Amino acid sequence: MTDTAAILRDLEKLDTNTVSDALDFMGLPGATFGLRPLWNCPKIVGRAATILLGPKQGTAPTVHLITPVITRITTEDRILVIAGGPEGISCWGDILANASKMKGIHGSVIDGVSRDIEGSESIGYPVYGRGVTMISARNRIIQIDSGNPVQMAGVTVRENDYVIADRCGTVFVPAEKIQEVIALSQRIATRQDGMVEAVRAGQSVEDVMHDKKFEALRQG
Repeated sequence: MTDTAAILRDLEKLDTNTVSDALDFMGLPGATFGLRPLWNCPKIVGRAATILLGPKQGTAPTVHLITPVITRITTEDRILVIAGGPEGISCWGDILANASKMKGIHGSVIDGVSRDIEGSESIGYPVYGRGVTMISARNRIIQIDSGNPVQMAGVTVRENDYVIADRCGTVFVPAEKIQEVIALSQRIATRQDGMVEAVRAGQSVEDVMHDKKFEALRQG
């Protein structure tokens, strides 16, 4: 049985750069560009709860987007992974942030933009995405799906995949590969720490950073 808590503890000790490198070594997608902290957020790790948004059709009142997913979450290991946000239209705000904080959700990653970002910041709720806006989603976009695969900055993310996000951006790791990715990331981190120490000790950076130094990681 997978120990999710132990996996998240190990993932928390890494950073997106190292996890991205591990995915590169393994030939896996997962690293993204452009999904960055929308305030001075802490690093977050967790499992994806996927949500897909789309344009609203018609004028009938609907349940506000994302609220059904927040309501049904029962574990404190989740990150909301929100796809389909249109350019310039908010798909996140401070009321959703407060509701998510109350449920123990670790944060939100939006392939889109957020409004009321000061509200999220004031309660310490991490939000990663493409930017900020003031334009409301109401009567413009709705939730059209959840719990199914979504596209985030060109990467397919499934429910329960793992997420790590920090100041450099956001990386998604397939759930079935997480233990391999963490093990390789740990080896990469150890190797890179050794390279920094070697440079500080006066070794030639040309030699220290030669591609052959990483071949042992690939072979391992």
